[in-house]
Amino acid sequence: MAAGFFPMPSEMKFAFFLLYLIQLLPFRLIHLLADGAGALAYYLAGSRRRVGEVNLKKCFPEWSNEKRKAVLKRHFRHMGKLLFEYGLYWYAPAQRLRKLVRYQDKHHLDNALAAGEKVILLYPHFTAFEMAVYTLNQDVPLVSMYSHQKNKAMDEQILKGRHRYNNVFLIGRTEGLRAIIKQLRKSDAPFLYLPDQDFGRNDSVFVNFFGIPTATIAGLGRIAAMTGAKVVPAIPTREADNTVTLRFYPAWENFPSDDVLADTQRMNDFIEARAREIPEQYYWLHKRFKTRPEGEAGFY
Repeated sequence: MAAGFFPMPSEMKFAFFLLYLIQLLPFRLIHLLADGAGALAYYLAGSRRRVGEVNLKKCFPEWSNEKRKAVLKRHFRHMGKLLFEYGLYWYAPAQRLRKLVRYQDKHHLDNALAAGEKVILLYPHFTAFEMAVYTLNQDVPLVSMYSHQKNKAMDEQILKGRHRYNNVFLIGRTEGLRAIIKQLRKSDAPFLYLPDQDFGRNDSVFVNFFGIPTATIAGLGRIAAMTGAKVVPAIPTREADNTVTLRFYPAWENFPSDDVLADTQRMNDFIEARAREIPEQYYWLHKRFKTRPEGEAGFY
């Protein structure tokens, strides 16, 4: 997600070195720099800003233009925090990350695992997602999907970071549903599932998100049905002091049903509700509504 904010390939090594240096700074200073960079990016990243403007206007038509602009500016600062923290994720001592993330209601996950349940962690794209998951992976083995980056240096660095604790099994996105099912059946590790992006028309269904028909991967119910896994949502929230709270929610009852559309709508409704609680921290710079129903004009 954040890869698009990195410099061009020729500057990758310098960018990685810069991130290494940044993580040596006091946490408060890292975020002063991140706030400044995010505020500047709002004006410089015109194409990304326009995507965010469209998304917020579609999702919050009841807001004034001034409110949407203020939220989008705060969102860019949160994206700056995500970017500037990559040095912490990749290079800082693991114990430092532990001090920056707290768990809330983690017993929902722990109890399911202790009972021998397969678990899908529903983990939408909120801007503190990397900080939280790099800490969680110290304590909990994870299965997740990975989309290879076009730039080789970037791809190698991200993969190295993902495997930092030797506690994750990554499945290439092109491997598909069968690879996920196979790994879940043979592993006790939760599957970290981030479904809230536009992956095109294949394998997607149109269900509402903020009242907008939205192409949505319908895999959550299918994976749960084929593995017997419990769905335990987890949402990372950045607090005022820039530390992160990772809140776990109760496992969903009566899920999946025999209605794929209803199951997928339930997922989108949950994500929408959380995004309404902290709108500046949900990821608005992705073309979430790019794929439209047949005959409908594009948004972007």
